[in-house]
Amino acid sequence: MAVHRYQEFCPVLITVVGRKRKEVEIKLLLCFDLFFNLSFSGPWFDMYLKSREPVVLNFNAFMSFNPDPKSEYNDQLIRATNMTVSAVRFMKTFRAGYLEPEVFHLNPEKSDTEIFKKIIRFVPSSLSWFGAYMVNAYPLDMSQYFRLFNSTRLPKLNRDELYTDEKAKHLLVLRNGNFYIFDVLDRDGNMLKPSEIQAHLKYILSDNSPAPAFPLGYLSSENRDTWALLRKNLLESGNEEALQKVDSAVFCLSLDDFPVKDFVQLSHTMLHGDGANRWYDKSFNLIITKDGTAGINFEHSWGDGVAVLRFQNEVFKDSTKAPAISPQSQPASVDSSTAVRKLDFKLNDALKAGITKAKQKFDASVEGLSLNMIQFHEGGKDLLKQKKVSPDAIAQLAFQMAFLRQYNQTVATYESCSTAAFKHGRTETIRPASIHTKKCSEAFVRELSKHSTEELQKLIVECSKYHGRLTKEAAMGE
Repeated sequence: MAVHRYQEFCPVLITVVGRKRKEVEIKLLLCFDLFFNLSFSGPWFDMYLKSREPVVLNFNAFMSFNPDPKSEYNDQLIRATNMTVSAVRFMKTFRAGYLEPEVFHLNPEKSDTEIFKKIIRFVPSSLSWFGAYMVNAYPLDMSQYFRLFNSTRLPKLNRDELYTDEKAKHLLVLRNGNFYIFDVLDRDGNMLKPSEIQAHLKYILSDNSPAPAFPLGYLSSENRDTWALLRKNLLESGNEEALQKVDSAVFCLSLDDFPVKDFVQLSHTMLHGDGANRWYDKSFNLIITKDGTAGINFEHSWGDGVAVLRFQNEVFKDSTKAPAISPQSQPASVDSSTAVRKLDFKLNDALKAGITKAKQKFDASVEGLSLNMIQFHEGGKDLLKQKKVSPDAIAQLAFQMAFLRQYNQTVATYESCSTAAFKHGRTETIRPASIHTKKCSEAFVRELSKHSTEELQKLIVECSKYHGRLTKEAAMGE
């Protein structure tokens, strides 16, 4: 429903329902339920789940964390412990119903305030949406969040499935291509002491087991139908219990045994890694390298960046401002050799051949990926906002200019926009290329000397305004 129709509909609904006419009230409530329970997300899930392409490079995305501001906390063991604790805290807060809702504030001066939050807290949940609506605050859909944890994409012929087991209490840890699990929650659902988690992770980091000759992780990078058949073979070969532990784990923590030297290596590491030390089907892999560099690689079919970004921001904030352990902390005196279990997989010749082929295909795909980077220090989003232009609009304009300079033409481009303002909303497409970006790009690339600074600034502002309009229309479903 477009926003202007929503704004027209709500007062009418409240007025008519207020008349106490039972038959009209029932019809209107049914109509209201129809509008707000229509789900257009089905085709999106099918699009991802029906695709037979490998998830690596094609669908899985990554986000990287900033280093911990306190350099001594960037030790791999310390950061892995703190981030694991913060991730479990986030999960427990969400499942207890205490996670602060996602809200899109059109007038943050009125709605994004402590006073409003205190008032709306006492409004019945059935009416709280209207209280937010009155101050131009729109609660966003959070239905994807439950797939963040204990979830995995299962390969099936023709169409994959999403699997979630919220009862599982264990963490999956990958190191050197080996699979380990240990409980991060006790039998009552309480989180283990941080010192115990630290002890178990230290035990894993101290394990000298060699990399497996046939690393299972490569299978999750395969063509989905190929992977489905290989998984069936795995199950039939006596690996059902081990695979269930992988699938149901709270999340996957990938510990890499090398430092990251620059942003290009960081991007390669978080986007795909070596293939052996990832399980690309998990809802997300939390990746931490030898020097404490951290990132998230997430499977895309279950959700979009909104939930993952919220999770990332909360984990970073909690792990840096309220770290569970410090460099002076000592691991608990517990028997990690009993608490930590290394998963072993039974592989027949067909599975070994499948892993070998998957590795060859993975290596070929990664080898074909070229990344480069440049750091621009002359200004950023704050400068652009001061000039009252959209940073996103400028980024999209830069793509057009670069393509025009390189290939002598401008082309259509794609940008996704969250539609979480709607129930089960996923994304809508923004088409940033327009007559405005074409005109501005040609002025800068081909006709720079023909335009004054003021004229060029005007062209940029026009691009920004039009892009803002496109973004708003996409976000509001118009």
